[in-house]
Amino acid sequence: VQLQASGGGLVQAGGSLRLSCAASGRNIRGYTMTWFRQGPGKEREFVAALFRSGGNTYYADFVKGRFTISRDNAKNMVFLQMNTLAPEDTAVYYCAASGRLILSTMRSAASYDSWGQGTLVTVSS
Repeated sequence: VQLQASGGGLVQAGGSLRLSCAASGRNIRGYTMTWFRQGPGKEREFVAALFRSGGNTYYADFVKGRFTISRDNAKNMVFLQMNTLAPEDTAVYYCAASGRLILSTMRSAASYDSWGQGTLVTVSS
């Protein structure tokens, strides 16, 4: 599956953004869809996932109820609604997909074989 992320931009602290990830090639219904991010000088880190089996959602602790991951299988898209953004949320955000992921490896970037190109989110203070 090919992925293309969009929706990033510049926003003030406390603001909101909605990231989108458009998939092509295959329907995402059978995939675990995940958002990662990579801040300046930092390693790529897990943000949120929507598991393929049952549709359960999982979030990094730093999300603290501010972000929501969702999917629209009919449109073949995944979204990340980000509210109450802070400067430390500044990063390039990537969407990723895996059709054979197991729960225990969900937070590892190495578990994913399809990646979007990333979209930059900049939060000013």
